[in-house]
Amino acid sequence: MVCLSPVRPSRARIRCCEDTLGRQHTRRWNPTSPELQFPELLYRASMPLPPPRPRRIILVRHGQSEGNVDEGAYTRVPDPRIGLTSQGWEEAVACGQRIRELVSTGSDDWKVYFYVSPYRRTLETLRGLGKAFEPERIAGVREEPRIREQDFGNFQDREKMRVEKATRRRYGRFFYRFPNGESAADVYDRITGFRETLRADIDIGRFQPPGQRSPNMNIVLVSHGLTLRVFLMRWYKWTVEQFEGLNNFDNGGMLVMQTGEGGRYSLLVHHTEEELEAFGLTDDMLKDQLWQKTAKPGELNYNFMRNEQSFFTHFV
Repeated sequence: MVCLSPVRPSRARIRCCEDTLGRQHTRRWNPTSPELQFPELLYRASMPLPPPRPRRIILVRHGQSEGNVDEGAYTRVPDPRIGLTSQGWEEAVACGQRIRELVSTGSDDWKVYFYVSPYRRTLETLRGLGKAFEPERIAGVREEPRIREQDFGNFQDREKMRVEKATRRRYGRFFYRFPNGESAADVYDRITGFRETLRADIDIGRFQPPGQRSPNMNIVLVSHGLTLRVFLMRWYKWTVEQFEGLNNFDNGGMLVMQTGEGGRYSLLVHHTEEELEAFGLTDDMLKDQLWQKTAKPGELNYNFMRNEQSFFTHFV
């Protein structure tokens, strides 16, 4: 007769407070812990601190070009090959000096990083700007086709272009598309892609290698008047109507987006309300810039663009 002994339960036990390597956890179980509700917080906590945001994004329009003084130049020379005049070179050099004075005030470890349109007049403007900086102050340069000039077509007929620009004023500056060219809405689409690249570059600290990271990095976009206005429209989520109320940059002119108290970029850190009003900002846009001046990245201004009355007519 075979006698079967009762099967005893295994002494092995599930150690819920150990990891897969057998290491004891010291934290107690807390079902309301934010990390349990949002596991990505654990991953985020293990990541190194993000690199500091560049102090400024400086928007620079090219110096005076041959096309600015003689529209007939576009009938003989492709738009991307239009260069600067002697005055345009002087404007570029002077703008570089203004940028250096701005970024060097109050810091010793400042640097600049350039994004530049591939057109000749912007590349020449970059060379003029560069005269203000020693090599060690220039963190890098990237040629960026997405911040090129609005495409007006290929070789331009002077009289036909005058008619087209007059038609654009009637049709609307943002939506009017030049034959064989672009509208400002088309520029908006490619600027959207560039903005995402720029934000990714900022987030990963592409401008500064590890160990050399400083909050005194400055980005300079060397581009064209309409393109820079569209960039601002996209960055700050301005409406088409607000965009069409903006004035153009002067040749060799610049506009400065600078981090405020909370780390967001605001035009009101460097510029005055009067300067921004002259550029075309409305009261609502200025109020938003004031909010941007103290807000943190990731925060939303729920009071900006609360202008339902401009879209709906039935509100009292």
